[in-house]
Amino acid sequence: MIPLLLMLAAADAPTKTPVDAERAFAADAKTIGQWTAFRKWSTDDAVMFVPQPANAHDFLKDRKDPANAIDWWPITSWISCDGKIAINKGGWTRPDGSVGYFTTVWQLQADGRWKWVLDHGDTLKVAPERPTEPAIVKASCDAMPVFVEDRLTVLGTKNGHGRSPDGTISWDWAWSKGFRELDAYLFDGKQLPRVVHDEVREPK
Repeated sequence: MIPLLLMLAAADAPTKTPVDAERAFAADAKTIGQWTAFRKWSTDDAVMFVPQPANAHDFLKDRKDPANAIDWWPITSWISCDGKIAINKGGWTRPDGSVGYFTTVWQLQADGRWKWVLDHGDTLKVAPERPTEPAIVKASCDAMPVFVEDRLTVLGTKNGHGRSPDGTISWDWAWSKGFRELDAYLFDGKQLPRVVHDEVREPK
């Protein structure tokens, strides 16, 4: 009984890094159910695209877990200087054989747990490679970035944005019928170059 209790406690312990969180999230999808894991690992105001932007908890409230969960893995993790926001990008495969990529924004919670606040992605013709260890890229801590207005403010669309408390990571997204876009930026000590650009055109 004691070893089992220790295993359960370890499984529910805060993950140390956003890569650990991504991997634990993916593992949970296979053990407790895909949509159950999505609810467990997201903040109350988390946004996902279905394909329109939606509150994850509202969309998943009564959704039953599929018999077999999607499999996904991190490839690159960009982390803010203050360590409170991360953006993970990786690949996925579905049980039906379809493949694609994802971009997930993670936020460190007050209790030390990581939860995702934005989930985006699309299909691909070929699955991304699965590295043994993802690339970890941390924002520069040499100086603080100058505030830049959010880029994606296209008229006639729904859009949103966010940034780390120290401003060293920022992201913005825009959606209109048939089109969605997500950009993310990481401070390099002088500027905020774009490190993620997702552009999706839905079939008509």
